[in-house]
Amino acid sequence: MKAGGLSADADELRAMLLYLSEALCHASPALFLHYVGWRKSLLAGQGLPETEIDAALAAVSLALPKDLENGSAQAARDLIASAREQLRFMPSEPPGHLTQIGPAADLARQYLDALLGCRRHAAAALILNAVEDGMPVKTVYLDVFQPVLREVGRLWQMNRVSVAQEHYITAVTQGIMSQLYPRIFGAEAKNRSMVACCVSGELHEIGVRMVADCFEMSGWDSHYLGANAPVGETLDMAQSVNAELIAVSATLTSHVGLVANLITSARQRFGTKVSILVGGYPFNIDETLWSRLGADGTAQNADDAVRLAERGGW
Repeated sequence: MKAGGLSADADELRAMLLYLSEALCHASPALFLHYVGWRKSLLAGQGLPETEIDAALAAVSLALPKDLENGSAQAARDLIASAREQLRFMPSEPPGHLTQIGPAADLARQYLDALLGCRRHAAAALILNAVEDGMPVKTVYLDVFQPVLREVGRLWQMNRVSVAQEHYITAVTQGIMSQLYPRIFGAEAKNRSMVACCVSGELHEIGVRMVADCFEMSGWDSHYLGANAPVGETLDMAQSVNAELIAVSATLTSHVGLVANLITSARQRFGTKVSILVGGYPFNIDETLWSRLGADGTAQNADDAVRLAERGGW
């Protein structure tokens, strides 16, 4: 292994151990296998072969102590072996997210082109004009903003945009969302309250902000707490606003344990009086993970989250 190799350095090995630990702790091999596939495409984008990550997997397997409790060392080695077997079949380039057709899909491509060209005023005009011409704000959220942001994440993964560009595009999108607020807060009130947040340490906030806004568009009184929300304060807010729902987001697999901790704390305080909806990348990878954490449900997007909450019955 190269001292400077991305998959062979200490940081990469620690990250691999962390993802492995989360996958084993929550009985979700898919979380670790997906991480390995993500890492492979990241390396491919930088012109590095998959042997780099294979070497890192081998190093982690060899480094595992033999005396871990409950046979977890063997379970870890088995999962690593499975990852190494599947590695060559994992795609070097993940599929794109702008694959739909129709007016919203065309707008999404134009919006992304404007943002990649750092033309934020043009990007804003595209969205505001579309809404003025009758496109629902919810459609903009679900069929323009969401696929565009996912595509930007894919482009970063493939080393085609920088972290600075990714942050710029997110910031511009958040600014446009703020300009749409007069249209968001006009729904007839349903006298229902919810809190939306990212777990402590999670900085990817725009997805759960869309969730909060979609609840607001449906007539709920939404309370968006943003990124990195401490558990205690989140529950205090839920209690103070008499929330019937807490929507929790995590983008990184390494934060799944933090979601579990928040759910446990919420159950201790509220019992089943407050429902808990979880979402984010790990829950898209493993569609039954939410139930093992003790949540009441999960949703692939903001609109599904609203429908699930209003259907009830958990």
